[in-house]
This record gives sequence, structure tokens and C-alpha cells, in this order.
Amino acid sequence: MKIIIINGPNLNLLGKRQPEIYGKAGFDDYLETLRALFQDITIDYFQSNVEGEIVTKIQETGFVYDGIVLNAAGFTHTSVSIADAVAAVPAPVVEVHISNILKREEFRHISLLAHACVGTITGFGLDSYRLGIEALRVIFSSKNKKQS
Repeated sequence: MKIIIINGPNLNLLGKRQPEIYGKAGFDDYLETLRALFQDITIDYFQSNVEGEIVTKIQETGFVYDGIVLNAAGFTHTSVSIADAVAAVPAPVVEVHISNILKREEFRHISLLAHACVGTITGFGLDSYRLGIEALRVIFSSKNKKQS
């Protein structure tokens, strides 16, 4: 199984940016933890602060990877283009958020991506990514059982 985690704007500042909301850990260290935990899964990673680069990465990987864990960050609430890219690819996409977006400002309560994703995980800190990978593993396993 091969998946990619795609992070959007400002997530390169994890561990530095608003630790009271996003925690004190940087994503690179957490990524190594995920890779150690899921040794049977190839986990690639991409982060960009640029909307078009995220769209391009979804298009590049969404036809060849088994799944995508996507934290589009602020683009969650503004990007029709990212939502369209998610809808255009066959790979299942799990939307994740570190904070509980429903407990934050009202504009964060709306996800333009949710309708195109297989599910959304929000509010479990960095563990949201682990839960997203677990969800993709279940989807991949179910898909392979049906094809057998």
C-alpha cells in the first residue's frame, strides 16, 4: 500500500505556530513516527503554501497511489480548485485537521472539500494523521477483499 500525506499552508510551521492549538511537535518528527508505526505502508509526504501546487500533487498522485491523507489547512474553507482535484482522482482522500475546526471561528466550520472526501477526521492533534492512515488501510483492505 502506498499513500501520500499532503499538507497545506502554514503546516510547515508546526511546532512553532500557535502551539496552544497545533502542539509543540514539528511534522518531520511525527512523520518518522508514522513511518515506524506503519512499516507495511509506503508513506510519502508533500507540503506547500501554494494552492496550485497542492492541486498538481493531488492530480499527480491520485491516479497512482492507494490513498491520500489531506490537510488542506486554510484552503479547506476557500479552495474550489482543491475540492475539484480531489473529486477528479480515483484514490480515496481522507480530510484531516489537527484542531477541531468546529470549535473554532465560524468560517472554519465549512469544508469545501468534505463532499469529495471519503471522510473527515478533526480535532485529535497530530494523531488525526494516524487515524487517517488507519481509515485508508481499512478502505484498501475492503477493496482488495471485494476484488478477490
